[in-house]
Amino acid sequence: MERERLGSRLGFILLSAGCAIGCGNVWKFPWMTGQNGGAAFVIVYIICLVLLGLPAMTVEFALGRASQASPVKMYQKLERPGQKWHWHGVLAMIGNFALMAFYTVVTGWILYYFVSFLTGKTADLGFVPMITNPGLNVGYMAAVVVIAFVLLSFKLQSGLERVSKYMMVALLLLMIALAVRSFTLEGAGEGLRFYLVPDFSKIDFNVVVAAMNQAFFTLSLGIGSMAIFGSYIGKERSLMGESVNVIILDTFVALMAGLIIFPACSSLGLEVDAGPALLFNTMSGVFNSMAGGRVWGTIFFLFMTFAAFSTVLAVCENILACVRELTGWDRKKGSAVCGIIVFVLAITTALGYSVFHFQPFAEGSAWLDFWDFIVSTNLLPIGAFVMTVFCVSKRFGWGWDKFVEEANAGKGMKVKNWMKPIFQFVVPIIVIVLYVIGLIGFGWK
Repeated sequence: MERERLGSRLGFILLSAGCAIGCGNVWKFPWMTGQNGGAAFVIVYIICLVLLGLPAMTVEFALGRASQASPVKMYQKLERPGQKWHWHGVLAMIGNFALMAFYTVVTGWILYYFVSFLTGKTADLGFVPMITNPGLNVGYMAAVVVIAFVLLSFKLQSGLERVSKYMMVALLLLMIALAVRSFTLEGAGEGLRFYLVPDFSKIDFNVVVAAMNQAFFTLSLGIGSMAIFGSYIGKERSLMGESVNVIILDTFVALMAGLIIFPACSSLGLEVDAGPALLFNTMSGVFNSMAGGRVWGTIFFLFMTFAAFSTVLAVCENILACVRELTGWDRKKGSAVCGIIVFVLAITTALGYSVFHFQPFAEGSAWLDFWDFIVSTNLLPIGAFVMTVFCVSKRFGWGWDKFVEEANAGKGMKVKNWMKPIFQFVVPIIVIVLYVIGLIGFGWK
C-alpha cells in the first residue's frame, strides 16, 4: 500500500495542531484550571508542556517519520529482532479507540449547543438535561462519527488536509473575537485575576499530576496520534522546530479559551470549579443574558465545533491508518468498519448518564470518567514513557544516535547532545513518578 503524503508544510503543522487543539483545550483545560487553583495551575501546565511535552512530541514525530508507518506497525520497522516494543503499538491503537469512545460524545454535545443557538432554541438549554437525554446523545454522537469517517474516506490531501486547514484558520479568528468580547463583560476583572495572578500556595502533587496529564491529553501524546502525521511528511524540516510550532498553536488556543471563559464566569457569578459542565453552563448563560447573545453564542459554539472536529478527524485518521495497515483495506472500507466500531464503543458514554449507569470510581462518575481514566491517567503517560525510552536506549531500543539523525534531518531547530539527559532521564523519570503518584491519589470509590 503506497504511503500517502501531506501536500504542504502548513498542512502538516495545522493538521498536527488540529489533533492537539480540541476539547482538551477549550473544554477540559478551563475546567481543570478552575478545579486546580487558576493561574498557578496554568504555570505548572506550561512548564510540563516545555519540559515533557516538547521532547515527547519530537520523539513521536521521529518514530512516525522514520518508520513511515502507523503506531501499530512502526515499532516492528525500528526494533531489533526478538524485541517486544511493538506491543505498545497495539496499546496505542486501543488508546485511540478509547479516546473516541467519549470524545465523539463530547463533540456531539458541542454540536448540539451550536445547532440550538443557530436555530434560536436556547431557552431550555442545560447540561444535565442534555446528558440525560438518550436520543439526543446517540443522535449527535452518530452525526459526529458519520461526518468524520465520510471525510476520511477521501484521499488524505483532498479530505483531511483541506478540511483541517479551513477549520483551523477559522478557529483562530473566532477565538480572538470572542476573547475581546469577553473582556468587555461587566465584572470580568475578578475572573481575569483568578486566571492570570498565581497563588503558588495552591500547588501540590495533585496539581502537578493534573498539569502533566492535561499536557499529554491536550497534545494527544502517548498513543501515536502525532506519530501518524510524522509518517506523512518528508525530511525537509527538522522535527523539534515543527513540534515547537504545534505546541505554540496549541497553547495559544488553550490560554485564549481561559480568557474567554473565566471573565464570563465572574461576570455571571458562576463557580469556576464546576467541572465538565463549566463551559456549557457558563457560556450559554452568558449568551442568553446579553444583547445579541444568539449571534455570539452561535459563533462561540461554531468555534467549539471546529476545535472538537479537528481532533476527532485527526485521531480517527490514526485509527483508520492502523486498521488499514493491519488489513490492507482501502479508505472507504476501512472508514466504514472503523466508524461502526467507534459508534458501538461511544454508545457507552452516550447512554452513560441515562440507560447504562456505571460508577467506576467516586459517586457521580460515569462511562466518560472510565474512558478518560484509561486514556488520560494511564495510556498517555505510559505511552510517552515507552516511546521516549525506546528512542534513547541503544541497548534495548532504537538508540539516541538514530533518533537524533531522524529528528534533525532538514532545516530548523535541532536536538542537541546536551539535551540527551533530558530525554534519557528527566522525561521518563518525571513521567513515571507522577504517573504512580496520580494512581495513588486518584479518586477511587
